[in-house]
Amino acid sequence: MANQKISPDMSKKTSSHDDKNFKQITQYLKDGQQSHKRSIPPLDQWHPKHCGKMDLTIKSNGEWWHEGQRITRQSLIDLFSSVLWKENDTFFLKTPAEQIEITVEDAPLQISQVDQVNLDGKSYLQLTTTNQDIVIVDAEHPIFMQQYQGEWRAYVHLRFGLNALIQRSCFYHLIDYGILGETEQGDSILSLQSGDLLLQLRS
Repeated sequence: MANQKISPDMSKKTSSHDDKNFKQITQYLKDGQQSHKRSIPPLDQWHPKHCGKMDLTIKSNGEWWHEGQRITRQSLIDLFSSVLWKENDTFFLKTPAEQIEITVEDAPLQISQVDQVNLDGKSYLQLTTTNQDIVIVDAEHPIFMQQYQGEWRAYVHLRFGLNALIQRSCFYHLIDYGILGETEQGDSILSLQSGDLLLQLRS
């Protein structure tokens, strides 16, 4: 059977619809931004209709691309990241009115800063994303190791099923906060304490 060709008109129509969705979500987020303070909407309380798929990709290195062009405005990325949603291993941008599928190569968020903080007399690991989301490592937000294309990477669970990749430079800071050892099989193991949670990361 011969391959079906997509006419220029069909391609243009799809691109136009995608651009419309992009602009609608952008406008919604800008209208809802009342201050410079970072806030995450109650996405779990919204039940919008599915509105297809957008040509928007979050690369494994954290870059956001729309229709073949890299999004360089950090403020726009910060807005979009606040409405990221995961459902049945599929990623979306979600507003009260629509839910649009996007492509995520690895993790949709990235950790760019690692700190230790004292809360109620206990020491915790505090992680910050490139979008200024802050998470305290605990039983609900653990750090874990996972392979991506044959490479072991460290991640932390944030919210709504979303994980953030801990950038390599930040992982080196985690090593400074923990104890690096070795198993009987010769595998590296990093022990980390955050509050009452003891993590043992193997790679």
